[in-house]
Amino acid sequence: MFDRAYFDAGVARVGTDCEKWDGMIAAHGDADMIPMWVADMDFRSAPAIEQALAGVLAWGTWGYTMSGERDAQALCDFWARRHGVHIAPQEVLMSPCVITGMRVALRALTREGDGVLIHTPVYGPFFESIRLNGRRIVESPLVRGEDGRFSMNMADMEAKLAAGEAAAVMMCSPHNPVGRCWTQEELEAVAGLCARYGAKLICDEIHADFVYAPRRHTSILQVAQARDFAVMLCAASKTFNVAGLQQSSIVCRSAQIREAMHAQMLAGGVRSGNAFALAATRAAYTACDDWLDGLTAYLADNRDFATAYIQANMPRVRVTPLEATYLMWLDCSALGMAQEELMRRLAGAHVLVNDGTIFGEQGRGFVRLNIGCPRAQVKAALERMKTVLA
Repeated sequence: MFDRAYFDAGVARVGTDCEKWDGMIAAHGDADMIPMWVADMDFRSAPAIEQALAGVLAWGTWGYTMSGERDAQALCDFWARRHGVHIAPQEVLMSPCVITGMRVALRALTREGDGVLIHTPVYGPFFESIRLNGRRIVESPLVRGEDGRFSMNMADMEAKLAAGEAAAVMMCSPHNPVGRCWTQEELEAVAGLCARYGAKLICDEIHADFVYAPRRHTSILQVAQARDFAVMLCAASKTFNVAGLQQSSIVCRSAQIREAMHAQMLAGGVRSGNAFALAATRAAYTACDDWLDGLTAYLADNRDFATAYIQANMPRVRVTPLEATYLMWLDCSALGMAQEELMRRLAGAHVLVNDGTIFGEQGRGFVRLNIGCPRAQVKAALERMKTVLA
C-alpha cells in the first residue's frame, strides 16, 4: 500500500497555515516558489494517525487530558522494535517539542555563564537555546574528509573540555545538517571525553528513524559510559510529519537528572499532553511501521536521484554523502559566490532552500535542501536550481 505511487501523490498544503508553504508565500510574495527548506515533509501522514485523530474529534469535548505510562510505553516499544534500544517508562518525561526539551536539559544540567560545546555547522536552534538561557556557545567545528564526509574533531573537543571551556556537550545524532549517522565508536569517544572531564551530554535524536542502509542508528542510551550524565531527546513529529501537534519526549537513565529536569519544567510551566497529540503519537508508535518502511525506501530513492542529478547537471556543487535525515547538505563554494548572492539567485529561480549560515559560520558556502517531498517536486526544484548553479 505504501509504495512509490502513495508517496508520489503528496498532499496539498497551501492554505493550511503551513510555515513551509504559506509562510514562504507570505514572506516572498511568490506563489510559484518551490519550498525545499523547513524540515517537514510534503506527504500525507499515515492513515492510522488520521484515524486516531478522528477518534478524538468524535469525543465532542476536549477537557483536561491524562497522560502517563501507556504513552511512555508506546515510545519504549517503538524504540525497542525499531532500534534495539530498551527504555523503561519511568525514564521518560514528555515535552511539547524537542527544542523545549533541549532548553529544559540545558537549564537543569548547566548554570548561567557555563559553556556548551556544539559541533558546527549544526541545527540553528542549538545556538538560540544556548544564548537565550545565558550560557556560552563553544564551537567545535566538524572536519570534512576528502570524500566530503564530516567527522567530529575529537582532539579539539578534548582540548576545550580539558580547559574547562564547556560544562556540557550538545549534539545532533544523526547530525543535521551534514547527514552523518554517528557510529557506536564515535559516540563512545564523545561519552568518554564527557566522563573524563565531567561534562553532561544532551543528544538530539529526532532524526533517528531516517538512517539509510548499511548504516544503523546507535542511541546515546546504548553507550554504557554515558548512563549517568546523558539526556536523549526524541519525537514522533519528524518521522510521522506531526510536528504541528507538539509532542516529544526526554529520556534519561539518571533519576537525579530527571528530577532536576522535572523541576525546571514545573518552574517554567512546561506541560505536555494535549488529547490530539497524545492519540497521534500513540498511533504513530504502535501502528505505522509499514508506512515508515515505505517512506524510508522512498526517501533513499529521492536521495539517490538528487545526488545523481546534481552530479550530472551541477558539477561544481558538491553533495555531502547522506547517511541519515532527508536534508541534503550542498557545498556551493566552488561557484565563487557570496552567500547573499547564492541565496538571491536561488530565490530568483523560484526555489527556497535553507541558507547554510543559519547553521553557523561553518555553513557559509552551503545550502540545505529538503528532499522529503514527492519526486516530481524534487525534480522541478533541481531543474530550476540548475539554471543558476550549473
